[in-house]
Amino acid sequence: MNSTTVTVSGMTCEHCVRAVTEELTALDDVTEVTIDLHAGGDSPVTITSSAPLDPSAVRAAVEEAGYTATA
Repeated sequence: MNSTTVTVSGMTCEHCVRAVTEELTALDDVTEVTIDLHAGGDSPVTITSSAPLDPSAVRAAVEEAGYTATA
């Protein structure tokens, strides 16, 4: 298993968490997404996958949900 942690800014509620989780779990090889919501701040997002993830794909998925990801 591989684990990747990114910081996502702009999430404020459980709806935000669901939107980001939905986009990330759609990526190939992702098995689990865990988000520690810090409403209105920077929230750590841990992505567990069966293979290494392309950082640009992770950023694109978060942006598709309407938020910004940083390493």
